[in-house]
Amino acid sequence: MPAAPDQQPVVLAAHEVTKAYAGRSVLCGVSFELHAGERLALVGPSGSGKTTLLNCLGGVDRPDSGRIEIHGDPIESLSGDQLAQVRRRRVGTVFQFFHLLPTLTAAENVEFPLQLLRQPPGVRAERVRWLLDRVGVAHRAHAIPAQLSGGEMQRVAIARALVHRPDLLLADEPTGNLDSANGANILALLRELSDETGTALVLVTHSPEATRICHRVIHLRDGAVVREERQGTGPP
Repeated sequence: MPAAPDQQPVVLAAHEVTKAYAGRSVLCGVSFELHAGERLALVGPSGSGKTTLLNCLGGVDRPDSGRIEIHGDPIESLSGDQLAQVRRRRVGTVFQFFHLLPTLTAAENVEFPLQLLRQPPGVRAERVRWLLDRVGVAHRAHAIPAQLSGGEMQRVAIARALVHRPDLLLADEPTGNLDSANGANILALLRELSDETGTALVLVTHSPEATRICHRVIHLRDGAVVREERQGTGPP
């Protein structure tokens, strides 16, 4: 039996992270740790700082103060080029609105991160083929996004986010643009793939169903952590 997530190495650590825009405080000293294979939900009302925190964790935005570490390496002081390399190698992101490149096929969208990392063609082809099959859209490999359903696009987006084998997966409302049936399927897929790969997951959501796949739930309000819950991870 694999070790519990809290017995695994720490993948992500946030220490007293703060952020303000135009003089308005958005994050107020947020701190937590996330272990390999652990799934964490960030919940709270609109404007509570969830997406800002996710952007800081992924290196898209920089905190005003505090420290963010991925496997012990601080990222908040890296240059733009260094941050881009961290995102390409160590972080995967899944968005509510998919963000697939419209002129590329499903397979080409999934392959794109490996091209940026200059992986050999054989490695790229093998990983793309395996992931498209694993997420259940191998039969749609040659379709462009406009030919895919919402559920299929999100499956392709998940494959793209995992193809470079990141340590950390960030998901921003990944079921927010899907119907309930497709949303449940996507949540089950995220849980299964996290278990299989040991990838740590941070999930921003308003959905109670989404929080149920997570080991912990952090409640944010006005940019601060107001409550944290540990829970089981039964079916969504």
